[in-house]
Amino acid sequence: MKLNMIEILQKAQAYRDDMTRFLRNMIKIPSESCHEAAVVQCIKTEMEKVGFDRVEIDPMGNVMGWIGHGKHLIAMDAHIDTVGIGEIKLWNFDPYEGYEDDKTIGGRGGSDQEGGMASMVYAGKIIKDLRLEDDYTLLITGTVQEEDCDGLCWQYIIEKDQIRPEFVVITEPTSCRIYRGHRGRMEIQVSTMGVSCHGSAPERGENAIFKMAPILSELEELHKHLADDKFLGKGSLTVSEIFYSSPSRCAVADGCSVSIDRRLTVGETAESAIAEILALPSVTKANATVNMYEYARPAYTGLVYPTKSYFPTWVLEKDHPVCQAAIESYRQLFKREPIVDKWTFSTNGVSIMGRFGIPCIGFGPGNEEEAHAPNEKTFKADLVMAAAMYAAMPIMYLNQINHREEK
Repeated sequence: MKLNMIEILQKAQAYRDDMTRFLRNMIKIPSESCHEAAVVQCIKTEMEKVGFDRVEIDPMGNVMGWIGHGKHLIAMDAHIDTVGIGEIKLWNFDPYEGYEDDKTIGGRGGSDQEGGMASMVYAGKIIKDLRLEDDYTLLITGTVQEEDCDGLCWQYIIEKDQIRPEFVVITEPTSCRIYRGHRGRMEIQVSTMGVSCHGSAPERGENAIFKMAPILSELEELHKHLADDKFLGKGSLTVSEIFYSSPSRCAVADGCSVSIDRRLTVGETAESAIAEILALPSVTKANATVNMYEYARPAYTGLVYPTKSYFPTWVLEKDHPVCQAAIESYRQLFKREPIVDKWTFSTNGVSIMGRFGIPCIGFGPGNEEEAHAPNEKTFKADLVMAAAMYAAMPIMYLNQINHREEK
């Protein structure tokens, strides 16, 4: 099918005010991880209003809207949970009431990542209006718990809902650039054990905190020597939390543990990251334990779907038909070359492509640096661009794979 890009852009522009209204309605509903029930219902209502063929909520609480009945299953995803607001004094406006002016929309979740949801839903409306349905079925998902455990929602969708699309568009903020990968991550705990005694005679005990001190220094040094990749960049390591156990303030600590946020570049795995820490001389000397965290927090529906806190790296090759479909859609819509890059942070792609090998491509409204920040905002022009891209990409993908088959 040949696409009329001018019509798609005109439709996207015509729905700018509808997308703005819908996004502001989502922002007004607090929806931190595991508390997304109300915003899911808001999204379900909007999908039904614009004419999706089917809308349902799975047992985990993910909302799913379907358009079309073709053989090629294509998915587009936005997580619709948010982080908290942090220190309210850092905000110049109410983070849930939000604000708008001629160009921007402010509020928690505007960029990360309910803006992508607004554009996806109205891309569905554009597809319906312009009769762009073809030999594909489009699945649009509003997924839960991503901020708590990125990719868990898609582990459930693939393993339990038994849904496996040909590719997924991740609509996290990209400044309307095309992103084709990001580093993975994992959450590691290192623990030391000691023997408590009265603090007036510390030589009678064994201080677990003192045992941890050289480990912290060697972890800091390890960070400098982690693997590097010319596209995704360097692996990284930081200590994010520290805990202790002690009978009292007047006693020697008998336990100490730290949490490590480990970012993984190409070639790094959970096993290799754990092995690097176990090999540190201070870890050996202290007889410290090194473990990966697990996540088992109930969804708002009550469902518990436990997983290891390991989120694999993924990269889509630039010549892959999914990436080329995104690039060609951008060229034809906006008459210029796109910037093709990667995220700094992690997305649901860690499961979709990292665990299951399903190709992912990123394109989203808003800027990455707005994520988790006070005074978060997104841009009305970005909502329009993203809606047009999402409406065009399914047929552009079909054109790509049909062209390759003809060669």
